Amino acid sequence: MEIQVLSFSQLSSQQLYEVLQLRSAVFVVEQDCVYQDIDGKDIKALHVLGFEEGVLAAYTRIFKAGDYLPKASIGRVLVHEKYRKLSLGQAIMKASIGAVSLHFKTKAIEISAQTYLLGFYQNLGFKPFGDSYLEDGIPHINMQTKA
Repeated sequence: MEIQVLSFSQLSSQQLYEVLQLRSAVFVVEQDCVYQDIDGKDIKALHVLGFEEGVLAAYTRIFKAGDYLPKASIGRVLVHEKYRKLSLGQAIMKASIGAVSLHFKTKAIEISAQTYLLGFYQNLGFKPFGDSYLEDGIPHINMQTKA
């Protein structure tokens, strides 16, 4: 998978369109969740794009501490349905963890994880903290790295 880490201003209009289209396909349509995906936070984020043969196959957005959560954070984690059997979820998360370390000089990361993915994130070194909660009607839990 080819990884690109881009600021909002570095995204081409085509890349931005692909990101928003894929986020809508996964989070709104597939998960049947009506919510405001375009939340004004993309401008502060770095966008981690994973391409397979030129197709946007995986994505996250990352934030420095305080721009979204108290610690540096990773969110909007997704893999295109067509590519889910290729372990791209782990690959995009590892790339995102590396990007947080490189760009924000920290290994302390906090995420708001959908609870059904608890094991996936634990395998990447995240530990749950606090109680689970509903976000846009979907059960979530906060998780963080040890650092």
